[in-house]
Amino acid sequence: MRWALNRLALAITSMVALAFLVPLAVATRQIAHDRAVSDARQQATSLVTVLGVDADPTLLTNAVASTTAGSAGRLAVHLPEADPIGVSHIDAGQISIAAQDRRSVLAPAPDGVAYLQPTVLTDGRTVVVEVYVPDSEMQRGVLTAWFVLGGLAVLLVAGSVLLADRLGGQLVKATRQLAGSTRRLGGGDLATRVEPMGPRELQDAANAFNTMADDLRSLMERERELAADLSHRLRTPLTALRLDAEAMPPGPVADRMRQACDLLDSELEAIITGTRRGSQARGPEKTDLVEVLADRLAFWSVLAEDQERPWEVIGGDVPVMLPQSHSELILVVDAMLGNVFSHTPEKTAFRVHISPDGLLVDDAGPGIADPARAVQRGVSGAGSTGLGLDIVRRAADESGGQLVIARSPLGGARVGILFAVS
Repeated sequence: MRWALNRLALAITSMVALAFLVPLAVATRQIAHDRAVSDARQQATSLVTVLGVDADPTLLTNAVASTTAGSAGRLAVHLPEADPIGVSHIDAGQISIAAQDRRSVLAPAPDGVAYLQPTVLTDGRTVVVEVYVPDSEMQRGVLTAWFVLGGLAVLLVAGSVLLADRLGGQLVKATRQLAGSTRRLGGGDLATRVEPMGPRELQDAANAFNTMADDLRSLMERERELAADLSHRLRTPLTALRLDAEAMPPGPVADRMRQACDLLDSELEAIITGTRRGSQARGPEKTDLVEVLADRLAFWSVLAEDQERPWEVIGGDVPVMLPQSHSELILVVDAMLGNVFSHTPEKTAFRVHISPDGLLVDDAGPGIADPARAVQRGVSGAGSTGLGLDIVRRAADESGGQLVIARSPLGGARVGILFAVS
């Protein structure tokens, strides 16, 4: 951006400089031409004054030699029916025309021009005074003036670019600071703020950013408190459910109910604690997916035994570490396994594949007719909340992987995550 501003300043100042330099260069050349012609006119006029006093050839010869142009061989006096006094640079035809017209003219001459000044003597004869002006005289000082103008233009352009660079540096610094703060805020750093600097517009943008960051932080804090409050409200029905489970006769069902109550209580506690701390306070977390899967299969295996569902696990020999919390991975695994129990009939088999390449759950059920609709949050074709597969999709995105919904080798649905583990 800074270089773009410098190029813009360079282009604008260059065009402005050219807009002034070209007319000035032409005017300088014209001034030099007019100066040379004016000097020739003055010298011709001085000879006309001498002719008005006396037209004696000897006197005229001395007068011609006393002038600057005459001593340089550039002045001549053309008397009627006589040789010219001095050095002439044009032909006799041009002299005759000037004598007939009796008005001063600029006649073309080799490598220059000749100023012709006719005058009438007291005896009625017409005399023509010729002053030769070479091109070098008409261009004297022009190149020097052009060099001075060019140097001045370069200085002006360089100064304007330097000034634009200094101003652009402040603008770029303020813009980079705002962009960097925006990236940090997007990355979860809610404490980042921008120091207003630069032009007024960027200062307004910085103040607006700070206000937005404050509002966003307050909003997220309110949302966390609301989530904690809602989670806490679940403790009342959970307590009633626990009392009912304690009152049940001893057996596998009662044990499973008490285990579910304990798990739900710990999850509620984790949700309340986590939401009140926020993701920034918790910091980066890594959890072994194999360990979480083993714990959750221990829970779901009891229900699978009751429903006479054959199942097996393939893999799980090495840890699979993911950048997610333990509770988040529990939600993912429960969403994938719960999908089998919720949407397939009893006695339907399922298989779990776990490896560093991904986690896949295959079943022998009816499958998923519309995978694109199934991952839409809050949309379900089977009477559920429509959040399960969306939870799996978000976990895949956070781990740098992708959600897989396809036909399984068992004939039903395959739901899973393919990811890359560093």
